[in-house]
Amino acid sequence: VQLQASGGGLAQAGGSVRLSCLASGTIHDVSTMGWYRQAPGHQREMVAIAGSRGSENYADSVEGRSTVSRDKNGVYLQMTDLQPEDTAVYYCNVVMIDPVDFTWLEYWGQGTQVTVSS
Repeated sequence: VQLQASGGGLAQAGGSVRLSCLASGTIHDVSTMGWYRQAPGHQREMVAIAGSRGSENYADSVEGRSTVSRDKNGVYLQMTDLQPEDTAVYYCNVVMIDPVDFTWLEYWGQGTQVTVSS
C-alpha cells in the first residue's frame, strides 16, 4: 500500500487548507484513516481520525475548525481558521487488518508541509 499526500503549502493565518491522501495498492479491511502532524522540535501528534463506521476524532487544538473525510480512494482533511501553530508536516495514516492473520497493518504517507504565516 502506498499513500500519496498533497495539498500542503503556505497559508496566512485565518486561511484554510485542504489536504488529500490517495491510497494505492491492495487495500482491504480498513479500520481507520487519518492525519497526524509533526512540528519542529515536537513529537508527531494525532490531528484527526476517521473510523470505519463514520466516527470522527479530532485533537482539541483543531476541533471545530477541521473536517476529516474518507472514501474508497483515500482520506482528506479540511482545515479552516489556520493558526501559526498549525505549521507542521502533515502525514496521512491508514490502519488495516490483515485478512490472513488478522494483525494490524499501518501505513504512512510521505508528509506534506503546511506553513501558516501570521
